[in-house]
Amino acid sequence: MRKPDPCVLVIFGASGDLTARKLIPALYEMRAVGALPSSFRVLGVSRRPKTDDAWRDELAVSAREHAKRFDAGVWREFAKCIHYFAGDAARPEMYDGLRERLAQLDTDGGTRGNRLFYLSVAPELYESIVQRIDEAELVTEGKRWCSIDPSARSWQRIIIEKPFGHDEASAASLNRSLGRVFEEEAIYRIDHYLGKEVVQAMLVLRFANTMFEPIWNHRYIDHVQISASETVGVGNRTAFYDGTGAIRDMIQSHLLQIFAFVVMEPPATITADDIRAEKIKAVRAIRPTTAEDIASHAVLGQYAGDAQEGAYVDHEGVAKGSTTETFAALKLHVDNWRWAGTPFFVRSGKRLAKKRTEIVVQFKRPAANLFRGTPHTGGAVMGNRLVIEIAPFERTRLRFESKVPGTPLTIASVEMQVDFDKEFGVEPLEAYGPLLLDAMRGDQSLYKHRLEVESGWAAVMPFLGPGSMAARQGIASNYAPGSWGPAAADELMSSDGRAWHND
Repeated sequence: MRKPDPCVLVIFGASGDLTARKLIPALYEMRAVGALPSSFRVLGVSRRPKTDDAWRDELAVSAREHAKRFDAGVWREFAKCIHYFAGDAARPEMYDGLRERLAQLDTDGGTRGNRLFYLSVAPELYESIVQRIDEAELVTEGKRWCSIDPSARSWQRIIIEKPFGHDEASAASLNRSLGRVFEEEAIYRIDHYLGKEVVQAMLVLRFANTMFEPIWNHRYIDHVQISASETVGVGNRTAFYDGTGAIRDMIQSHLLQIFAFVVMEPPATITADDIRAEKIKAVRAIRPTTAEDIASHAVLGQYAGDAQEGAYVDHEGVAKGSTTETFAALKLHVDNWRWAGTPFFVRSGKRLAKKRTEIVVQFKRPAANLFRGTPHTGGAVMGNRLVIEIAPFERTRLRFESKVPGTPLTIASVEMQVDFDKEFGVEPLEAYGPLLLDAMRGDQSLYKHRLEVESGWAAVMPFLGPGSMAARQGIASNYAPGSWGPAAADELMSSDGRAWHND
C-alpha cells in the first residue's frame, strides 16, 4: 500500500483520554513500522496552556503504557513531530492563531497544506467546530492550487468520532452541517472496530473461499448472532451513559458495522466506493420493526448490584427511575433475496459473564437425519457453526461433526481453529493506527457513508422511541452481574428453538 501523503493531523480536544490512550500510541506504532509519511506533524488543540515539550512528556508516559514494543529511541524521533496549540475551539478568535501555526508547520515540515482534522471532543461541539473551520477558511481543497505544481492541490479531511448523532434526526443534521463545508469524500466517520483485523478478514473469508460464499444465505444458515459483552460496569461514564445506553453506545455503531460485513453482497471491486455501496444496501435492507413487534424483538435490562459494585440505578449521575438500558438484545430481519427469513440476533451489555465480541454463524442441521439412534457425545447431530472472535482474542473456529476413532459408530462435534496471532506471528496493532493511515491516503473503505449512518439509526429508532416503553417496563436492576443478562434474553432465542452462544 502506498504511503500516506504529507499532512498535519489536527486533534481538537487533544488533552482528552482518547488522544493519550489511543491516538498517539497508534501513531507511534505506525512510525515504528515505517508506515507514516516522512513529512508528518501532529498538532494538538486544547484549552489547557502548555508547551510542546510538556505535552510530549505527558504523551511519552501514556505511549510507554499503551503502545506495543515501546522503544525510547523511536519515541524520541517520533516526538519531534508532535506540537501543541492552546485555544478554545468554540471561540472564533482562536482560529486566526491556529491558521498561522498551521502555516508555520507547513513551512517547517513540508506538509503542503494537507490537513486531517480529528474531532475528539464532546458531540455537542461537532457542528460549531466545523462551522469555525469553515469561517476561518481552513478548508481550501478545490479553491487553492499549489503554486509550484499546478497539477497538485492540498486536501483537507475530517474524522468524526462516535456517537454520530443521538438519533436519526440529529445524525441527519450533523451530516448536513458537514456537507456544507466538506465533500462526502473528505468526511471520515470513524468506527475503530473496523480497524480490527478479524473484521476486515470477513471480506477474505467470505469472498476468497468457495466453501463459504455459496452457502452464505438463508438456504443454509439458520441464524446469526453478533455479541459484544463486557464484564465491567459503566464506571465514571454515568453522565454520558445515562443519556446513551447500550443500543446507542454499541449496537447502532459498532455492531451494525460488523453486521454490514456479514450481510453485504460481494462488491464489484475491493475499493472504498464499491464496499461502502454494498454496506449501505445491507443496512438499508433491515426490516423496520413495528410497535407491535417490539416486545417480541427486543429485551432490555439494567444490571443489579453486588459486593463489587452497586446497581446501575444507584450510581451517582444516573437519573432517578432511569430506564436507560445497560443490556440490549435485538432480533432483526433483512428483507432481501439472500437473507429472507434468517433472523439476526444482536446483543450488547455491561457486567456480563465474559468480555467478548464475536460473530456466530449457525448453519442449519442436515436436511435428512441419517444418524437417528447413533450415539453422539453431545446428544444429537448439530448444525455446523462458525465463530469469528474479534475480542479479546482474534481467531476463527469452525465446528463440524466427526466419527469418534476406535469405537463403533459414535459421533462427536469437533472444532478447527485458526488463531491469527499464532498462525501469522504478527501481534495486532492498535486499531486506530491503520484507520488513521487510511484517512491520510484518502481511503474510505473502513469508514461509514452518511447513508449508512442514517440507515443504521432508522433501524434502531423503534427500540429507542415511545414505542419501546413496553420493553423498558420493569427494567431497573433486573439481571445479576456475572450473568448473561436478563432471563428474557434467553427466551428471545428459545422461543424459536435457538440458544445464545455463551461457551
